[in-house]
Formats: sequence, structure tokens, C-alpha cells
Amino acid sequence: MSNRLSLAVQYASAVAELPTRAQFRRWVKIALQRDLVVTLRVVDEAEGRELNKNYRGKDYATNVLTFFYDGAGSGDSGPLSGDVVICAPVVMKEACAQKKNILAHYAHLTIHAILHLQGYLHESDGEAAAMETLETALMLKLNYPDPYQASQN
Repeated sequence: MSNRLSLAVQYASAVAELPTRAQFRRWVKIALQRDLVVTLRVVDEAEGRELNKNYRGKDYATNVLTFFYDGAGSGDSGPLSGDVVICAPVVMKEACAQKKNILAHYAHLTIHAILHLQGYLHESDGEAAAMETLETALMLKLNYPDPYQASQN
């Protein structure tokens, strides 16, 4: 039996080249390990900066933020719930600076966030290695390059 997904995608960015809802759904589904209800919001720098400042105390826009709903998904009583916020201008800058394909970078950040929603962390070296190994395997399954290579020319 496959895991169930409820995905809402919101576009709140003026960036021209954004992934489609179908692309986001594909990327979320490949990382899905249990039932999930998620809203994925693509934002511009001002909103990304405000959210990062308000929730993490960091006064800059970051590439992706993951938010869990309190009490959601505890035990086996229901799906996990959360929000993913992706800052489009930051993703574009990073992809350009790292010479990465923009869709591959979006796919990686989406997978990374969905794994966080499901409890994956990278606080210790062991956790980081496990998470990076899984992310790389999922990216290769999507026919994208290893996201942890220096560049993807």
C-alpha cells in the first residue's frame, strides 16, 4: 500500500522560471515514506527573509524552510502535516553560483524538506551522512546528478 499525499502548491514569487505543480508533486512523492499533508509555497526574497527572521532569528532569506504542525502525525493516528517554503530568488542564485541545473536544485531542496518533515535531521555527522545518502539516491532515481557534487556542468 502506497503512502497518501495531500499537496497544495502556492506560487507567491515573481521569478519567471518556476517548477510546475506536477514537478513538485513528483519530487515530494519520491521522498514520501508515510502519509503526508503539506503546503509547498514558493516565495520571493522579502517573504523568505521575514519568515527566516521570525521563526529562526536569522535576518536573511534562505533557500528552504520546513515547518511542522504541532501534534500532527503523532503515532499512527494520521498523516504528518507541515509547510515547506522555498525562496525562488535564493534558489536561482545558488544554482547559478554552483553551476547546477535549476530544476535539479529545486528537486533537491524539495526532497530535503520532505525528508525533514518525516523526521530526518542533519545535526550530527552520522545523521547528515545518512540524509545526504538518501537524498543522492532519490536524485539519481529521478535522473538528476548527485546534489553534493561541487558543480553539475
